[in-house]
Amino acid sequence: MQRRLFVQNIASLAAASVVVAPLMAQTKPMVEVWKDPDCGCCKDWVSHLEASGFQVSLHDSGNSAARTRLGVPEKLGSCHTAQISGYALEGHVPAREIRRLLKERPQAIGLAVPGMPVGAPGMDGAVYAGRKDPYDVLLIQRDGSTRVYQSYHRA
Repeated sequence: MQRRLFVQNIASLAAASVVVAPLMAQTKPMVEVWKDPDCGCCKDWVSHLEASGFQVSLHDSGNSAARTRLGVPEKLGSCHTAQISGYALEGHVPAREIRRLLKERPQAIGLAVPGMPVGAPGMDGAVYAGRKDPYDVLLIQRDGSTRVYQSYHRA
């Protein structure tokens, strides 16, 4: 009798794992990224996202069309563009601010870190010798205007 219960419990656990495993995989937010295939800092930013618990889908086709389609003003451009849960991400946006965006859910286009500031995720490799330039993460409003969402490395 105990052996049969043991076998039934094992079978139940196996069946549950078939259902639970896909659900657990779905808990990682998916970020879709458009970048140049040869850009090293873009690859480093993607690694930052993955290490921070995001799933990433890559398109090595450049990002200009994606930036335009997502409504990111050209003046905020950077080397990669991404989309998550209906929001645009432009440039080296830290995972911390992406999580905050998803939690707060503001009425906005998304977040941008214009240019390629040294010290931002993906722009923080050994080649920069620990240098951290100040930069702002901007919230892109629906009308294209921006406001500072978070500042980094400012005195």
